[in-house]
Amino acid sequence: MNTFQLNGRLVDAASVSPDVPLLWVIREYFKLTGTKFGCGRGLCGACTVHINGQATRSCLVPLEAVRNQAVTTIEGLAGKYAQPLQTAWVAEQVPQCGYCQSGQIMQAAALLAQTPRPSEEQITTAMEGNLCRCGTYLRIRRAIRRAAAGE
Repeated sequence: MNTFQLNGRLVDAASVSPDVPLLWVIREYFKLTGTKFGCGRGLCGACTVHINGQATRSCLVPLEAVRNQAVTTIEGLAGKYAQPLQTAWVAEQVPQCGYCQSGQIMQAAALLAQTPRPSEEQITTAMEGNLCRCGTYLRIRRAIRRAAAGE
């Protein structure tokens, strides 16, 4: 049985092989396409989701590893930092092509949940594994600082 919580709802991917990466289960089986495929090797961060609150590269996690776990995608992101991050993303005009943005926001939300007032170094360290081909890194950092400050 491949049962887990997806965005707060108990789901079962019974017909999916347990070794299929979570990324493909989310996108193809449950049709939640906010989580993106980038590199397939956990290097770019486009596929970042939360597993029990921890930012995780879903392309590296087999379905069997999330059995009885809580998985949150960008579609289900909620809580104290979800809206402030989304608002800050718009205010700082972060997205250009937008492809990496769900992974960036998921990584930032996990950072703020663990460290509500992160230093510049903490922001840089937390976000360094999330790549942006458009190079909006300075705007991403400003948006995280804005969300942390409650602006």
